Amino acid sequence: MKKLLVLLVLILAANAAFAGEPYLAKLSLVDQNGRRVDLYDDLIKNHTVVLNSFFASCTGSCPVMARTFLHLQNKLGDRVGADVILVSITVDPENDTPEKLKAYAEKIGAKRGWYFLTGSREQVDAALGKLGQYAEVREAHKNIIIAGNDRTGLWKKALAIAPSDEVWKVVESVADDPGVAGKPAAATGNR
Repeated sequence: MKKLLVLLVLILAANAAFAGEPYLAKLSLVDQNGRRVDLYDDLIKNHTVVLNSFFASCTGSCPVMARTFLHLQNKLGDRVGADVILVSITVDPENDTPEKLKAYAEKIGAKRGWYFLTGSREQVDAALGKLGQYAEVREAHKNIIIAGNDRTGLWKKALAIAPSDEVWKVVESVADDPGVAGKPAAATGNR
């Protein structure tokens, strides 16, 4: 019974974590072009966002996650950068400078609409902490992809090292979520 209660609390906390602007506001990071971005206002607000944590020199699960994101980028096509934003946040901000992230993005074939974010250790830890992606050491980063539709309030997680088509099904269901009774959450007042 105690384990069930703990699980229920974790699920409720996870749902509360993605309640939108108030929770994710004022998380300032720097993208691969050296531009300062507010995670919520500039990337999440009114979009579907697909997020993961990684580090550029990782040789373990990060290349697998990058291939999954490339698969998503290809499946989403012109939606990337329009209504769907891809976001990879480094867990190694001391080494992953904007210049290194830009080179990494070019090397793997990332296109417009896929943001690679870094910042100070404090900024990165705050953002990753609010997203449930905080890692004490870079090698302990999460192999989870978070997909959220800010317009409808639907958020889901997927195992980032699962087959790409399985991750795609999760992302597609979030991106194409019609909201309550076919109306976006903002229009119905549900948030």
